[in-house]
Amino acid sequence: MAAKGLGQHFLLDLNLTRRVARQAGALAGQDVIEIGPGPGGLTRALLEGPCRRVIAVEKDPRCLPALAELAAAYPGRLEVVEGDALALPTWTLGSAPRQVVANLPYNVGTPLLVGWLEALAADPGCLAGLTLMFQKEVALRVVAAPGSEHYGRLAVLAQWLTLPRLCFDIAPSAFVPPPKVVSSVVHLVPRAAPLAPARLALLERVTAAAFGQRRKMLRQSLKGLGRDPAILLAAAGIDGTRRAETLSIEEFCALARGLEAA
Repeated sequence: MAAKGLGQHFLLDLNLTRRVARQAGALAGQDVIEIGPGPGGLTRALLEGPCRRVIAVEKDPRCLPALAELAAAYPGRLEVVEGDALALPTWTLGSAPRQVVANLPYNVGTPLLVGWLEALAADPGCLAGLTLMFQKEVALRVVAAPGSEHYGRLAVLAQWLTLPRLCFDIAPSAFVPPPKVVSSVVHLVPRAAPLAPARLALLERVTAAAFGQRRKMLRQSLKGLGRDPAILLAAAGIDGTRRAETLSIEEFCALARGLEAA
């Protein structure tokens, strides 16, 4: 039985789990990291494919017997790691090339993605791709373009380091138990290098300040950075009367570089 406190909603329809697995592209010769496999619906679909092996990270001990049965059915192809994915450097599991393919628990989807993005900023080769299922609202925030209602910190960080694509939606009725929201699958391909030069920590500070007061003009919202916003904005060539949602990722990077130089 799914645990509400763990954000569990299991996808057991093999046609749908195969469709999710296909979004990752050619997995031959790659390790796949799966987070929160539960009883193994998506795990089975991945094991049916050509990947080198699946490394499944599961926090709920009740799911381990079902996963053990899958491991027995696919000898040498499935490794189960019992633990909390938030506390593990999951981007180092297995061997490169590796991809993450997961139906993420709703309550940890965003922090997990941010952790993988931070890992990619430090080592662009640590992950070859990510195919992730979120609640649709989060998925839209990942792929949002400047000027749209969902554009924010997550879009800036994700698109600075990856090329994300919204794949398809999955209705609540497909899950056990059904969630109250629609889910969406997003595929992210890491860029060979970030979209523009910037230090991640400073980019996070700039976006936190700008979007933390997104209804205010930048000359006001950036005051929390501890630097004169007028100087930062002038150095980046940005009009201080603009608001955060109108800035491109390159412009946020320019502000981060200015903050470093200030």
